[in-house]
Amino acid sequence: MARRVILWVAASAGVLALVLAVAPLLGPARLDWSRAWTPGTEAHSILFTIRLPRVLLAALAGGALATAGLLFQTLVRDSLADPYTLGVSSGASLGAVSAIFFGVQQWAGVTGLAGAALVLLAVMRVASAGRRMSPHTLLLAGVTANSINIALILFLHSLADYGQSFTIVRWLMGGIEPSGYGTVALLAGVVVAVAAVVFARARQWNLLAVGEEWAESRGVDTAPLVRLGYVAGSLLTASVTCLTGPIGFLGWIVPHALRLRAGADHRLLIPCGFLLGAAFLVVCDTVARTALPQAEIPVGVITALAGGPFFLLLLRRPV
Repeated sequence: MARRVILWVAASAGVLALVLAVAPLLGPARLDWSRAWTPGTEAHSILFTIRLPRVLLAALAGGALATAGLLFQTLVRDSLADPYTLGVSSGASLGAVSAIFFGVQQWAGVTGLAGAALVLLAVMRVASAGRRMSPHTLLLAGVTANSINIALILFLHSLADYGQSFTIVRWLMGGIEPSGYGTVALLAGVVVAVAAVVFARARQWNLLAVGEEWAESRGVDTAPLVRLGYVAGSLLTASVTCLTGPIGFLGWIVPHALRLRAGADHRLLIPCGFLLGAAFLVVCDTVARTALPQAEIPVGVITALAGGPFFLLLLRRPV
């Protein structure tokens, strides 16, 4: 098993390394490669100030969403769960949309985090009734919170003027915007730390995936574990959503496809899911910014177009 895990992780890391090496070199603007490595030139600025931070941001976002999706699927034991099932992403979206609606778009990230935190606390409180957080009640509470948040987003959108409406719709499509290295470093600190905590409990996730009674019979205290999983997945989802908007399907596609090919061992799924999720979103973002010469497609559109056919393919085969 250890050899198999190492081979899968090495292969996934190789895929991500290849994608990270190629993606910054592609773009709508031509680069003078002879000058791209010379500081102070336009080519150097395009490559290292615009493209490279964007590629790194896409990689972190993709890895975080894939890990969160994998975690939520394990918690509720539903292979169709994703980072947006349990309400935190829609809470972050509601916070950001509220900032746009009230004319303080520069604070969208802060209000998005606040919205995600409020939903997280509310869902945990409802799901912890009786001092025990059940995956079943967690799923029901999260789906209910998600529906309420979406209704409030639609309400604000219906009251917005033309400019606000365009900004809201564009934000809700999801997109990777050029960011500074400071933003990338901050997100990296959050994502890597949370992913490490999740990976450290890989054996416990294996037991929980079978069932709560099975896990408890093997000495796992499931209530704190479920609580930790929901908080960790929510933190990953909220931190990404506040920067990129909601990017759908990725957190469902990558974990589910990986389970079909590699099995259900979280010692393999967590690192490979992170690496392949990162590579997948970098590829989608590269397509989004290069497919049309005079326009940029929101990356959420690309991931949805990839996810739709994949979902239909799964419906044609037993899972």
